This record gives sequence, C-alpha cells and structure tokens, in this order.
Amino acid sequence: MNEINDFLQQLVAQISVVETIVKGIIIGAVASAPMGPVGVLCIQRTLNKGRIYGVVTGFGAAISDIIYALITGYGLSFIYDFIHNQHNMFWLQLMGTVLLFAFGIYTFRSNPARNTRPVSRNKSSLVQNCVTGFFITLSNPLIILLFMAMFTPLKFMLPEQPYYQQCIGYLSIFAGAMLWWLFITYVVSKLCARFDVRGVWIINRIIGIVVMIASLVSIVLLLTGIYSFH
Repeated sequence: MNEINDFLQQLVAQISVVETIVKGIIIGAVASAPMGPVGVLCIQRTLNKGRIYGVVTGFGAAISDIIYALITGYGLSFIYDFIHNQHNMFWLQLMGTVLLFAFGIYTFRSNPARNTRPVSRNKSSLVQNCVTGFFITLSNPLIILLFMAMFTPLKFMLPEQPYYQQCIGYLSIFAGAMLWWLFITYVVSKLCARFDVRGVWIINRIIGIVVMIASLVSIVLLLTGIYSFH
C-alpha cells in the first residue's frame, strides 16, 4: 500500500512539473511574440545580417525576460496569503484575463512601422547584438504587468512549489522565448525576399487575435465556473 501511495505521489509530482514546463513555455512565447522594438530589430538584423544575428538579439531579450519574470514571481510570493484566498484569487484571475485581452487589443492595433530604425549592415560581434537585445527589452519594465496578467490566472510560480520546480518554471519561460525567436527568425530567413513591414504587421494582428480569443475563452470559463484555475 505504501508503495502505491509513493508511486501516486511521484506521478502527481511529475505531472505537476510537466504542467509547469508547458505553462512556462506558453508564457515565454506570449511575452516575446508581439513585434515591439526588440522584435522588429530582431527581424531587421535577420534580414540584413543573417539569422544568427537575429537569434542572438532574441537571446538577449530572453535573458531580460527572465529577470522580469523573477521580479514578478518573487513579488507575488510576498502577497501569497492574499492571493491564496479563493475569493481574492477569483478577482485576480479575472483581472489578469482582462489585462491579457487588453494586451491582445494593443498588439492587434499596434503599428510595427513605428519601431523600425536604420540597421547598420556592419555585423559587429554576436555579443554586441545580444547586449542590445537585452537592454532594449530591459528598458521596458511594463512587461512585469504582462507577466502578472499571465502568472495569476495560470497559478504559475507559487511559493509552495519545490525550489527545483520553480527553477524549471523560469527556465521554461526562457525556453518558450527562445522557441519563438528561433521560429520567427527561421520564417524571416526563408521569406527574406518577400518579408517587409507588412509581414510584421500581419504577425502582430494574428498574435493579437489569438491572445484576445484565448482571453475571452478564459473569462467565460472563469465566470461560468466551468474552470476556475484552482
């Protein structure tokens, strides 16, 4: 009997870790996907210098994302007693999904052309390209609001989770961000002859629509009690 209980506990722990990984990858990809300044710069460098320069720009941005994710996660841990209350959690989850919907509208309506800037064809070093991606993303602390809007509804990075699982969660955010940068630079490098600002605009609109639809579904499920994220 004890062996069965141990097996079930290990199975639950493994499922919990897999769930954390999936959530982290989703959060990292969603945080990186909108074509803000660093996204446009990544595409421009891919077009002008080569895919590897776009990837390292995204790598720098992903490191910055981890910093803000850590700030968000440990910040929420200080108000754990407040958010652990089911009534409070309901309203936080609802506000989080509403914020995500607003983020989707903003992404849909944003104009990538405003973020375009001349990019030198001088390749410089990979480290320099990585550093600029890092600091451009770091200069936008509003990403904390986006992480809060995703962490709360998904109940991501709770203090009761084992330390190793929290580390896996943050690494998953980094992995999700890098998967996005690898994907977008691959697409741009393959379509370089036909990719322009309009292509970035289309990507932004698609991302905005997907985020809005996912947020609306989450709001409906939350309000109807079909799925409460508990």
